[in-house]
Amino acid sequence: MTACRACPRLVVWRETVAVEKRAAFRTETYWGKPVPGFGPMDASLLIVGLAPAAHGANRTGRMFTGDPSGDFLYRALYEVGMASQPTSVSRDDGMELYGVRMASPVRCAPPENKPTPLERDTCSSFLREEISLMPRLRSVMVLGAFGWKAVLPLLGPERPKFGHGVEAVVGGLRVFGCYHVSPHNTYTGRLTQEMLQNVLKRAAGSA
Repeated sequence: MTACRACPRLVVWRETVAVEKRAAFRTETYWGKPVPGFGPMDASLLIVGLAPAAHGANRTGRMFTGDPSGDFLYRALYEVGMASQPTSVSRDDGMELYGVRMASPVRCAPPENKPTPLERDTCSSFLREEISLMPRLRSVMVLGAFGWKAVLPLLGPERPKFGHGVEAVVGGLRVFGCYHVSPHNTYTGRLTQEMLQNVLKRAAGSA
């Protein structure tokens, strides 16, 4: 998976960012490849996001690591007892997840954080395989409408509408909708820690 070059636009972007870098990270070696899922494969809960951030997971090589979105999510996971520490800054910072795994429907950082439907569909086989390899999976928590549209076809024929706090059964799994943890939502208060933790607790409790 980490050697995939199926989407030319994404390949060019992820590798360009890894060379040009952000000034704050100019001394770091960027990952610059597709980002694999993170967390135990025997987890009962899967969190599905959107795509790696250009200077977050595309830099660190680990999902939701090294950017504001990850900071917000890991804090919530820690508060509900599903992460070993409240912050995640690098692949070797000792972070462990308990009973939860994280993945994204698009594995490469997209320009402006906006993957196309074609890129989503091209990448879907990786998420499908990941789901099939999780023997204890009972629930899926999806961050944002893009991820929702990507995940549902992989689970079953049901098509419930996305919304924050929505709960449905799709293909025998409990599926929960949650606003994405992007700064656009968290800085404006559209998504608060309390809101995120409430959905996490429900999703974990159903597992």
